[in-house]
Amino acid sequence: MQQSYSALPQRFNFTRHLLDLNADHPEKVAYIDDATQITYGELDQRIRRCAAGLLQSGLRREERVLLMMHDTVDMPVAFLGALFAGIVAVPLNTLLPATDYAYMLEHSGAKAIIVSAPLLPALKEALSMAKADVPVFVAGADAPAPGCRRFSDLLAAEPLGADANANTHAEDIAFWLYSSGSTGRPKGTVHTHGNLYWTAELYGKPILGVRSDDIVFSAAKLFFAYGLGNGLTFPLSVGATVVLMAERPTPAAVFKRLTGQKPTVFCGVPTLFVAMLASPELPPAGDVALRICASAGEALPREVGEQFRQHFGCDILDGLGSTEMLHIFVSNREGEVRYGSTGRPVPGYDVELRNEQMQPVPVGEVGDLYIRGPSAALFYWTNREKSRSTFLGDWVKSGDKYTVDADGFYTYAGRSDDMLKVSGQYVSPIEVESALIAHQAVLESAVVGQNDEHGLTKTVAYVVLRDGRNGSPALESELKEFVKGRLAPHKYPREIHFVADLPKTATGKIQRFKLRAQG
Repeated sequence: MQQSYSALPQRFNFTRHLLDLNADHPEKVAYIDDATQITYGELDQRIRRCAAGLLQSGLRREERVLLMMHDTVDMPVAFLGALFAGIVAVPLNTLLPATDYAYMLEHSGAKAIIVSAPLLPALKEALSMAKADVPVFVAGADAPAPGCRRFSDLLAAEPLGADANANTHAEDIAFWLYSSGSTGRPKGTVHTHGNLYWTAELYGKPILGVRSDDIVFSAAKLFFAYGLGNGLTFPLSVGATVVLMAERPTPAAVFKRLTGQKPTVFCGVPTLFVAMLASPELPPAGDVALRICASAGEALPREVGEQFRQHFGCDILDGLGSTEMLHIFVSNREGEVRYGSTGRPVPGYDVELRNEQMQPVPVGEVGDLYIRGPSAALFYWTNREKSRSTFLGDWVKSGDKYTVDADGFYTYAGRSDDMLKVSGQYVSPIEVESALIAHQAVLESAVVGQNDEHGLTKTVAYVVLRDGRNGSPALESELKEFVKGRLAPHKYPREIHFVADLPKTATGKIQRFKLRAQG
């Protein structure tokens, strides 16, 4: 039975909600970035100034402003300032080509752009492609760029008063997040003010357990739904301190923050945890202050979670979230972590596994995952066909395949379009990848289906070896036998290719479709 969510008032502005929550500790540090830090009092004033500046620049309620920004203190100011004014913030992935930015500029109909100075050349190229002429505000610029204004000019406005926020409804559009676009054009996923509130109340506080005395560091960036919760929604909802990092999250960059700022909560993705554990620079447990970590984006291999816990004495809470649901809705939790499993549904969300006839599947069988809960997006902007196939009444079709055991723990079986049918039987690439990574020689693996000369699907693995190991026919045979010893005989990879690295998205997800295309 679906739960009622009457605790949230209808008239609700998420930024105003955060500012009110943190009004009693203005001297506490809210954000620390690579160059500076700001207190909650300073954050409050900058947000109100940003909101005033955007309105004075001619933006009106519900118009879009693109945020093409690195993770510095300016990013949460811009995002929350837009929401305070009732303007729709659209954070963009900072690692995209100019063609994608041009598409997003046209698709969103944005009336302004705020951009970090190092990203300005890519933006100018996109503006030229789109033949767009909109105001551009450059963050982190020492001097005005030709045809642009500085973000600091927005912050020079007289701040809006305590009660001057846009009188938004909890279900008013607050922001968009673009999907990765791995299967086509990126989709503008439309979220409300209330959605942010619910991810904090249902996951951030009770499951991840973020507290006011925490220092939170998310390697996943703020433009990513997962990173937005980790680095903004959750910590600001409890008055914690956040560490931001503008550069890409390499192991060395992450270790620098873990040992320097001493965060107590760290949020990453599986590929990063793998790289961290394999790095010769991995710090000892005594050099960090971690008490809990989170992982999402892809399934966390069992061996990675166990190795991390053994080294740091700290669990990683593997979970499943999506851009459409905004954050994690199935998760492991402290005290009942089962590595190799994604955990159990987060209270407040309903989860079902269904077959192709939309009927529930038995325990242990693979099914399509459907979710309902209060943080679901409204729709995809100007994409009715895809909206109707994803948002099904109260339910959202995730596109993921899962199994559930008798204890209610969910185990990832792959994306719906990644599942393989070999010898008439379904094979989960995730299951084969997990078996491969358990071998001491394997650092990472990706498994796909490719057709043989008879048009039949065969299982093919791409493997990245650990330092000091070289691929050979003997090792290939050893790995095949290793998998046969762990899985049903039909699941072992018929071919294994040793590669230097795997193709990945900016958020660390393996792009299996690129590997399939090599067949």
